[in-house]
Amino acid sequence: MTKATAQDTAPPQTTTLVVKVADALRGRISKGHHRPGDRLPSEAQLTQEFGVSRTVVREAIAALRSDGLVEPRQGAGVFVLDPTLSERRPFQNVDLARVSSLIEMLELRTAVEGDAAGLAALRRSPGQEEKIVEALDAFRTSSAEGRPSAEADFAFHLAIAQATNNPRFGEFLQMLGPTLIPRRAVTESGEETALPPADIERLVEEHEAILIAIQNGDETAARAAMRAHLKNSQMRYRSMLRTPR
Repeated sequence: MTKATAQDTAPPQTTTLVVKVADALRGRISKGHHRPGDRLPSEAQLTQEFGVSRTVVREAIAALRSDGLVEPRQGAGVFVLDPTLSERRPFQNVDLARVSSLIEMLELRTAVEGDAAGLAALRRSPGQEEKIVEALDAFRTSSAEGRPSAEADFAFHLAIAQATNNPRFGEFLQMLGPTLIPRRAVTESGEETALPPADIERLVEEHEAILIAIQNGDETAARAAMRAHLKNSQMRYRSMLRTPR
């Protein structure tokens, strides 16, 4: 799909609170209200100012971080970076409110994470395998109880990337961040969409298939299971492009 085609077929944009907050902060930075080296207002201050949840603020900051506009520093806050440096960073035009952008990212993830799962099957340590199991357990429990599961979903994929023992895979997923879990990104509130029980069961089964292949040390099966999982997500969001919202 070319960029022009994505623009032509995309439905009317659904602007999320995450995008609204990120765009507002991005505008302040571009206008010089927050200069390179400045610390952004605290999470609590931004939550109060925009009237949104802490989750929305965190994900807006994650979006700015992906753009290379800010840098969180442990214990000190979030600081503005030199915008000339961000111009050289990738993924500058990813719009989380566009289903077409989510599909583009899912296609990229399918290629990268498929190989990551295969490498994890060959290279994971016992401790890394345990982290994948723990993330799946958290995902399964959250889903069964009807609680948000996007963070556990992302943790599962990140644990697999880290189990490749090639740090670039983990860095890639961390750069994308949990905001690109599609069921969260397409909502107005920035909170994740509640899935029907059948969809939850399917997602759990797909994750379990990935884990089993990794535990069996089956590179081919692990790669295939991950690719099937992400391609199924692509199919679901492609159907959204064909259905007016």
